Amino acid sequence: MSNPNTSNEIKMDAENLYREEMFTDNAVGTLRRLTPVTATGEIDPSRNDQYVGSTQVLTSAGPMPLSFEVPAESLADAAAAFGDAAKAAFERTMEELKEMQRQQASSIVVPGAGGMDPMGGGMGGGKIQMP
Repeated sequence: MSNPNTSNEIKMDAENLYREEMFTDNAVGTLRRLTPVTATGEIDPSRNDQYVGSTQVLTSAGPMPLSFEVPAESLADAAAAFGDAAKAAFERTMEELKEMQRQQASSIVVPGAGGMDPMGGGMGGGKIQMP
């Protein structure tokens, strides 16, 4: 680790810093406002604020946390857009979960389909054989 030019180096990007403020309604969720700042901590007027929402949705499997970008120009706009952004994030998440389930279902190993024994042995055919 003595070489500072390695790809494993952990270093913050001083040109991409943000000040974080958190807002909540104590009921539905939270909004984070990320205000861009310079390396000296001054507000960077060349970049726009970013808004990130977070909430939990109750599902049959339990609570599912959601975190999502909220397109907005102000805190009031972000609060107004929160519901639609949360709904869109939930729909995207459910689609991703369905896709993961489809991929998992297609990778199920079926007995007798071959390729089951990673050691290369076995009698094959799926029948019990006594010595």
